[in-house]
Amino acid sequence: MAVSTRVIRRRIKSVRNTRKITKAMELVAASKMRRAVQAVLLTRPYARLAMETVRSVSRLTDVHLHPLLRQNGETKRTLFILLTSDRGLAGGFNANIFRKFLVALKEMPTDSSIDIVAVGKRGADAVRRLHKNMVATFVNMANHPRFEDTLPISRLAMEAFSKGEYDKVVLGYTDFVSAVSQQPVLVDLLPFTFLKSEPTQGNQREFATEYVFEPSPADVLGRLLPHLVQTAVYQAILESAASEHSARMMTMRSASDAATEMIDNLTFVSNQIRQAGITNEIAEISSGKAALESL
Repeated sequence: MAVSTRVIRRRIKSVRNTRKITKAMELVAASKMRRAVQAVLLTRPYARLAMETVRSVSRLTDVHLHPLLRQNGETKRTLFILLTSDRGLAGGFNANIFRKFLVALKEMPTDSSIDIVAVGKRGADAVRRLHKNMVATFVNMANHPRFEDTLPISRLAMEAFSKGEYDKVVLGYTDFVSAVSQQPVLVDLLPFTFLKSEPTQGNQREFATEYVFEPSPADVLGRLLPHLVQTAVYQAILESAASEHSARMMTMRSASDAATEMIDNLTFVSNQIRQAGITNEIAEISSGKAALESL
């Protein structure tokens, strides 16, 4: 009986130490999440405005003016840019985006080929297990991502697409919705298929807008389109970083709650064992007293 109580108390102490660690990790993740969310919210309006500007300009220009607008009839080679984390303990953060990626692979034509740019150690490890061709790996992007640090990723994609090495570039990341909700998404980064004019609905009409290009439409697109790709990649990394820290914060909070519940259950069992021991001792004393009185 005493041995069992000692084992349970040792287990309670171990779980309490674990809870201290998970609580500290939750606080660290919450602090990082606040900074990441602030960065996401500050850059979202600019990213959306840049996309709308290029969309409006491209409706009035020739798609042959810039190689990033190149449209192919069929997709034979695709480059995936997959954003994951460098560390674990983030719940289903990495598993969700990778599951989305695997679904996209199954839907691709059998005669097509893919290459992958892995951003994050977890994604790189998963790609190696799949035995897929990985052309580049980038790490340490989640903590304080800077625009200049993301430029090699976007430049790699633009140069390869402009040279005709790929027919499509797909960006896979986790979109930050809220602290408790993150949505894995795959978006077509290149070519700019989303720049096509959208159909009007109901009585809405699309009014033509006249633009004056200085010095020329080709020069304007040459400055706008690369910057838009760079902004899209940077925004995706910010969204992914905020999602990762949020997922880790919620995972550590769940772990702390589970540790608290385990401590309560172990304490209850320990009290039961202790009370059973006391009851047994009282019964032995009562039996001994009764035996002495009967002599």
